[in-house]
Order: sequence, then C-alpha cells, then structure tokens
Amino acid sequence: MLEIGVQTKNVVKDKDPAAGFEMLKEAGFTCCDFSLNAYLQNMDIYSFEINNFFDRTPAQLEAFFAQHKKGAQDAGVRISQMHMPYPMYVPQARPEINTYLMKQVGPKSMEICRFFDCSYIVMHGFKLAHYLGSEEAEWQETERFLDTLAPMAKELKITICIENIYNNIAGHIVEGPCCDAHKAAQRIDRFNERYGAEVLGFCFDTGHANLLGIDPEEFIVTLGYRLKVLHIHDNDGIADLHQIPFTFTAGRENTPSTDWEGFLRGLAKIRFDKVLSFETAPVLSAFPVQMKQSVLHFIVDIGKYFVEQVHQAV
Repeated sequence: MLEIGVQTKNVVKDKDPAAGFEMLKEAGFTCCDFSLNAYLQNMDIYSFEINNFFDRTPAQLEAFFAQHKKGAQDAGVRISQMHMPYPMYVPQARPEINTYLMKQVGPKSMEICRFFDCSYIVMHGFKLAHYLGSEEAEWQETERFLDTLAPMAKELKITICIENIYNNIAGHIVEGPCCDAHKAAQRIDRFNERYGAEVLGFCFDTGHANLLGIDPEEFIVTLGYRLKVLHIHDNDGIADLHQIPFTFTAGRENTPSTDWEGFLRGLAKIRFDKVLSFETAPVLSAFPVQMKQSVLHFIVDIGKYFVEQVHQAV
C-alpha cells in the first residue's frame, strides 16, 4: 500500500518537534522526509559559509535529535527518507570546504539517517559538466564521492539516492546531473554490483523533470525497481517553485503544467509501493500560518487521489 509523506521543513521545529510531528499526523501523513539540509543550507554552502553543526560527534548529534525521533515515534509518523545537505561539492570553493563536506557532512548525515532508522537518503550529484567539459567526467567525480560513503551505506543498510537535477548556466535552465534515465539505471546497477548491496538508488523529482521537459512516465519505467524515493512538487516550467501539484497550467485550457497522468502511469507500471513524498515546504511559508493545517490536509487529499489513480492503473 502506498503511503503519503511530506517534508518536515516549516512544520517540525527544533524547540518542540513533537508538536510538528503531531501536526503531520493530524493532517493524515504517515511518513515524512526529514529535512536534514535545513541544518546546513544550500545558499550558505554556495557562499562558502559553513556552520559548525556537523562538527558535533555522532553521540552529540543523537542527543540533539533525540526529541525529534521520540516525537515522530509518538505521533506514528515514520521518517521514510532524508535529504543530505547540498551541494556536497562546490568547484569554486577552497579545498578545505569540499574536504569538510566529504569527510564530515557526508558521514555524519549517514549517522543521523541510521539514528532515525531511515533507509533512504538523497544526495545531489555534482554540477561539474560545465567545468569539466562532459557529463561523464561529472559522474566520475560524483561516483568518487559516493565511493567514500558506500561502505558505510552497506554496513548501515542505507540506500543513497541520486536525483535528477537541473543546472543554471548564464541564466538558462539546463540539464544537470542524473537526467538520463538509461545512464542512471546502468550506473546504479554497476555500483551496487561492485558493493554487493543496494547502496545506490534513485530519487525522481517531478519539478525538476518538468523544468527540463523530461517525460516522467518513460523516465520512471526506465528506472524500474531502482526508483526508491520521490520528490513531488509543481512549477510553471520556468522556475523551481516547489508548489502543490495542479497549481500551474500550460495554457487557458487548464492543461496541467506537469504531466501528472504520465507520472502516475509510470508509478503504476513499475508497481511502485513506497511513499508518495511531497517536497512542498515553500508552500507552507506562502500561506498564512493560520492555514498551515488546512494546507497540509489539502496535500494529503492530493496524495490520496494519487494513490487511487496508481492502484486503479495497476
């Protein structure tokens, strides 16, 4: 049975995590995507401003997140996936920053994932094709980083999920890492065969796919069983807005901007049986705070509709 999840960002607060998880439960979510990337934000990394959050020892990190874990357990909300801080490599940064990301942030993220009994953690591939001259060279650098985490992933029984992401070159949205489903499938198989375990999987992001004109049905079917995690959100085809599905249309005829029917057909064809996880945290800061619970309920309703459509198509 498919479950429905959402990001913890803008819902679960460090001061009282139990209240946030209870809010997710009341809205109807059974799962969540723990927003670990909120503790070292992407804009700070790109600005070379690395805080000391991940300087904590594993024991200190467990103590910090103990109330989060208890709050989720008490509410009956399973932490089904997490998002590692990103980017994990910045080509313009000083070497010590990238070394810190590789040797501290990556492994500590895996430790937190294990503490939460979470099986999947998403990692953005490196955006290096523009600098290195080819997508193949870009993947080689990403794979070199993954090799530093793979033994840990095997030991902890965690699957690291690469994601289809875009890049912005001179103000233009272009394909970023992992936007070729056939290459992704081959690389995942080769990587897992080398380690003798399912240490690498895929996260399909609907919003990024829409920005790049990727056919969601074809992409998902090509990935097949390698698809472990979803990031479900909508945009206008121009910017990465992370809005609620069906928010945008492609014209006055009200055709959805995102091919939701193709997305659901793809999930049905591969008999996807995990979590329909919505990556819609920005929505919760756009609406008045008094409407947060109503908005969360609405997202759950869309999730229920998606579940029905997938099951009917199987």
